[in-house]
Amino acid sequence: MHYLYLMADNCVSLAEMVIKRDDLEKPESYHEAIDILGEHKILPPEFAYEFARIASFRNFLAHDYEKVDYLVICEQTLNKLDDVKAYLGFVRNHLGLTK
Repeated sequence: MHYLYLMADNCVSLAEMVIKRDDLEKPESYHEAIDILGEHKILPPEFAYEFARIASFRNFLAHDYEKVDYLVICEQTLNKLDDVKAYLGFVRNHLGLTK
């Protein structure tokens, strides 16, 4: 579970770093950090709207870990790994990085 938390937290941290680098408006929440990337077309807006749920997932793992159904969390997370890869691809593209 710790690694899932780190994955989600790092996605949010990366959004915050891009926001700071590009001198965009400061987010007031983790969720908003992802939304801002969508508003500025760094992420496709529809993707950003859905992907911003990773902030809620991060908060759940950080604060409600005693309520975790490990099988459900692992299954749902495995189904979302492609979204994390896509997110990283969008950010890499925005930063002009190549694979």
